[in-house]
Amino acid sequence: MNGEPIRRIVIVGGGTAGWMAAAALSRVLGGFPGLSIELVESEAIGTVGVGEATIPQILSFNNMLGIDENEFVRETHATYKLGIEFVDWLRPGHSYVHPFGTYGLDMLGIEFHHFWLRGRAAGDTSELDRYSIAAMAGKGGKFFWPQLDNPKSPLSKLSYAFQFDAARYARYLRKRAEAQGVVRREGKVVEVLQDGESGFVTGVRLEDGSDVEGQLFLDCTGFRSLLLGQTLGVPFRDWSKWLPCDRAVAMPCSLAGDREPLTRSTARPAGWQWRIPLQHRIGNGHVYSSAHMEADEALAILLDNLDGEPLAEPNHLRFVAGHRERAWEKNVVALGLAGGFLEPLESTAIHLVQACIARLLAFFPTSAFGRKEADRFNADTERDYVDIRDFLVLHYKATERDDSEFWRYCRELPPPDGLREKLEMFRATGRVIREHEELFTETSWLSVMAGQGVEPEGYHPVAAMLDEQETKQRLAHIGQVIAQAVDQMPTQDEFLARNRSAIPATERIVA
Repeated sequence: MNGEPIRRIVIVGGGTAGWMAAAALSRVLGGFPGLSIELVESEAIGTVGVGEATIPQILSFNNMLGIDENEFVRETHATYKLGIEFVDWLRPGHSYVHPFGTYGLDMLGIEFHHFWLRGRAAGDTSELDRYSIAAMAGKGGKFFWPQLDNPKSPLSKLSYAFQFDAARYARYLRKRAEAQGVVRREGKVVEVLQDGESGFVTGVRLEDGSDVEGQLFLDCTGFRSLLLGQTLGVPFRDWSKWLPCDRAVAMPCSLAGDREPLTRSTARPAGWQWRIPLQHRIGNGHVYSSAHMEADEALAILLDNLDGEPLAEPNHLRFVAGHRERAWEKNVVALGLAGGFLEPLESTAIHLVQACIARLLAFFPTSAFGRKEADRFNADTERDYVDIRDFLVLHYKATERDDSEFWRYCRELPPPDGLREKLEMFRATGRVIREHEELFTETSWLSVMAGQGVEPEGYHPVAAMLDEQETKQRLAHIGQVIAQAVDQMPTQDEFLARNRSAIPATERIVA
């Protein structure tokens, strides 16, 4: 082995990214002889703290940490999430769900959606949502765990994630990390120390004059990117041409309205609004383009569309879509916002942190810091950003909306090459391309392309082996089975109560 084992890891910055890293590294590497993990954060520096929605990959992270799900849900005031409902994105008055799980039932060796397309060509007007148990249960306010050991059950086609309080999540992980040996240092970083020859970071100096030294540094300083961006000067790759939204205003409100286990995204004249129902409150925010809307108007739109009473002052955020050209430079690895930002339209922020942590563990270096590990880490991380970017752009590009300058800009923008190829293939053949095990599955691409009105000219020829009548009968039967299964599921509130993961009624903030 080239180089000695790394003995000192320093995480600069707390929040979601910092404490996810601390909890994961101490869990996996905690038994390594002589290893110390120290996290430096300052109570005086706030965190963004609005990333409250996740995707199903969070289950793998929780399992790796040995987390009890019912405890986790209760401690973070979480609700379950079966997908994302997109309202008014295709046109005002239209909605669809990007579900977690799969659609229908594959037949004759090909994907279900080709039979759905065959049915539509024969006059069946059923929406794709009807064939997703996640979509139907979500809109019905129902939840139950997937039944993966019963492939004949519609529940075997179900996946789920969580919506939680980001601040509570960070505190929950901090408690676990500290129990696993992580040492927290309170203090504001005023200087980053570097080796005069190599440029490697050797430590950070705190406001009280003390130094925290280490060998491997994780930059979790948010948009500041204190180590990777400011100190090491790694350039930022700006993608605002494709993703023009660069502002957000966030505000929680009291509980009111429906209790569906779905994140809701509603299109607005210059962006979109999120609604994330938790057990104790609702998280809300308005993401918008400052080139097309002023902050006062954006806030007014948010306030006019809250279900409950505001619970805090508005939190105005500025950002640029894109990422640092290298997430790993010298002995610094950036996690979360320090490495890049893609708007929360598909709830990918926490996943990107999780993916980088897993990748770091896979390519964990020695004190020699060989280039091979870093190069592969950076290539894979960049690919994640590109894949997610293309999926986000799809939502803006494929729309009938032309009612504002913002939407006209998005419609007319030439898409990135990867997205263009997927759109051309789906329009011509009904086939969904998924590259190199990218994050979003065929189901995800299908749901958004169909939901955003992309119409295929054909479908797989095998689907024509069933005549029109049998195709319609099979579609109807699948829809009925899913509807019956949803009827038998408990509501989300009933499920939380049964599993003792519901918070006390006194902690709910009701309008």
